[in-house]
Parts: sequence; C-alpha cells; structure tokens
Amino acid sequence: MKAELIDCNKKMQNNESQPIKGIVICKETGEYLLDLILDTDIDPVLLSSFVGALALFGLDNIGKIEEINIKGLNIEMLIVSRNNLILVIIFDKNWETNILHEEAEEALNMFYYTYKHEIKRNPINISRFESFKNLLNIQIKDYFKKVGFSNEIKDFGFFTDAIKKQRNERLELL
Repeated sequence: MKAELIDCNKKMQNNESQPIKGIVICKETGEYLLDLILDTDIDPVLLSSFVGALALFGLDNIGKIEEINIKGLNIEMLIVSRNNLILVIIFDKNWETNILHEEAEEALNMFYYTYKHEIKRNPINISRFESFKNLLNIQIKDYFKKVGFSNEIKDFGFFTDAIKKQRNERLELL
C-alpha cells in the first residue's frame, strides 16, 4: 500500500498540469503534522510555521481566523482553520475553486476525528499520520471527478503520440 502511495505521488508530481500542488496540515501554533506535497518546491515545515504565525497574529489582533486566501504569481493558497488545526491547500492560480473550501473543511474534519487523541499527545509522533495521505489522494481524485478535471492528453494530431511518449519516459525515470 505504501509503494502504491509513493508511486501515485511521483506520478502526480511529474504532471505539470496538476492543479493541486500540495496540502499541509498543522496545529494553529504552526507545529507541522502532515503534508501531501505534489510540487517539490514547497517546504511544508516552513509553510506550517508561516500559517501558524498568521493564526497567532489573528488571535492577538483581529480574532480567530477561519480562512485566508493567498494569491501569488503562479499559485494560490487556501488556508482553513478549525478544531485548533490548519489545513493549507496550494493550487494552480487558474484553478476553479468553487467547492475547494468545502473539500478543505471535510479533509480537516476527517483528520481531526481520525487523530484527535494523537494530536493531544506531547510529543506527537507524526509518522502516525502517514496513512492519512491515502485518504487525501482519494479525496483529490474524487474532487477532480466532481469538477470534471482530466489530466489526459488531448488529441493534437501527429504530436499526441510524441507528447504521450515523452510523458511516459519521464515517469519511467523515477
């Protein structure tokens, strides 16, 4: 099962059109718990600290933050908070986000109710959360089906076979 997860993550990482770049779950304090990074340029521990600092800033200055949207040049982040946890979804800037907030809340609730006793332990053994990546992968696939996303290569005539061959060669290198 773990080999399947690694294989699935590698395939998703090499897909340049992958709209979901990563998911990070941490405590409101910024303590890193779990990530499913599909774009290797993102540091999940640093991101956890950053959103934790935003949450603490909010508590001290404007009240509890329920949602934050961050827009960059190529990516956006949706940050959802509940049950003293934060979930960050990093996604392509051009991606449609109509139900992404609901999906983020659902994932965070699933994580909380699955691991609420482990989260309260001190110190936390974060390796216990690894199996949750399987659920996140399933949820991402289901979300893609809901919104009609397909990463299949469209027919470009003569070039379609060349594009497929190049893509398969990249995947085989892993």
